[in-house]
Amino acid sequence: MTTVALLALLTLPACLNGGTGVTRGAFGFLGGADEAAQNTSQPNAALDAQMQDGSQSQIIESLLNRRSVLQDGAFRSVADAVLAANSRAAEAELRAATLRAEARSRNWLPTLGPQVSLTSLGAVVTSLVVDQVLFDNGGKRAERDFAAADVEVAAVALAEDTNDRVLAALDLYLTAQAATARAGVNSAAMARMERFEYVMGERVRGGINDRADLQIVQQKLNQMRADLASDQEAAQSAMSELSAMSAQPLAGVTGLSGIAAPQPAADPLAVMKAEAESIRALAGARAARAGFLPGVTLSGTAGSEGSGAGLNVGAPNGIGFGMGANLRAIAAEEQASAARVGQAREDSNRALRALEGQLASLQRQQAQAQSLAAQAAANFDLFEQQMRAGRRPVTDVVGVFENKIRTEREAVIVQYDIARIQLKIAALRGALVDGEQI
Repeated sequence: MTTVALLALLTLPACLNGGTGVTRGAFGFLGGADEAAQNTSQPNAALDAQMQDGSQSQIIESLLNRRSVLQDGAFRSVADAVLAANSRAAEAELRAATLRAEARSRNWLPTLGPQVSLTSLGAVVTSLVVDQVLFDNGGKRAERDFAAADVEVAAVALAEDTNDRVLAALDLYLTAQAATARAGVNSAAMARMERFEYVMGERVRGGINDRADLQIVQQKLNQMRADLASDQEAAQSAMSELSAMSAQPLAGVTGLSGIAAPQPAADPLAVMKAEAESIRALAGARAARAGFLPGVTLSGTAGSEGSGAGLNVGAPNGIGFGMGANLRAIAAEEQASAARVGQAREDSNRALRALEGQLASLQRQQAQAQSLAAQAAANFDLFEQQMRAGRRPVTDVVGVFENKIRTEREAVIVQYDIARIQLKIAALRGALVDGEQI
């Protein structure tokens, strides 16, 4: 038998082991799909539904179709700046997984390799060995499915990494903006408090008030100055950290921008990752089970001592006393993978419900804080008029003024807390960055 004839013989029955791989989706990785009927459990049927349709990956298609909730404005500028400077380590992991899937997509082809041996008589025998798997209980297909699911896991991990990076940057930006807003309240009120200090000093020098009253006013003024300095330092620190994440300066970016509602049908990224990991685990279990079942391979040699071919029947992992327990452990892994998806969905729903509750509470507090700030301002105006008429001491007016500043500081930052919760909800759903941009 010639070498060409031997290769032709081994290549023809390759279809018995699963056929060729096909392109899967826009990420361009390969994953084989077998059409042969096979008795499977319910978890395996779910795996087949995900993996046998080689035309696309539902998980990756869902990631590609995600749209960012960030509208044009400050938030979009910050997101673009930090994405431009992203080292994208998760992208390298995705590229590696894609290459592994492409390599596994051709595992149904025969293996070819040289063999050199030294006989007992001291002669060197060289040959070309070709092996072709004819039947392996779906092991090769499971390997291809595992590699394809590995790409999906890496794709979801890349989406999580990108959304987390944007969320971290926007959180720093909101911290800086909230600190700046608080500093603005103190800065606007500083002249009025300094005026109260001057009036009280004159009253002390005139003998109308004692020095203890002046010290109270000075203490409140010093506290305002300390709060102002603390807020300015917090804003500078947050912006410095944000600048370290950005590819371009963001000093000129200020204010808030619109945040749209995420797509209601978009699954949280944690759930999508659990589903991808479940598919991968099921494929790994099927590959492991195939290793304990007998398969058929066709092998042939062509070399200096002649050529030949033969059929081999055997189990890759052999048959031992622990085979039954191994098979039961594989079945248990299939059930555990499905349970992990349910747990991930429950945890994500709990996190979303908690954030939605916080958002509703903050929106209620925003109206309440504005109302309290307006009442405190009206009280201060009334007390100031009474002080000018000689019916209120300066210390009482200073106390009311201090309360006015405190309520204004609390009211001004609620909008930033609301935006932070909205961004966290969007990040959980993977909606801070367009899928195609990732």
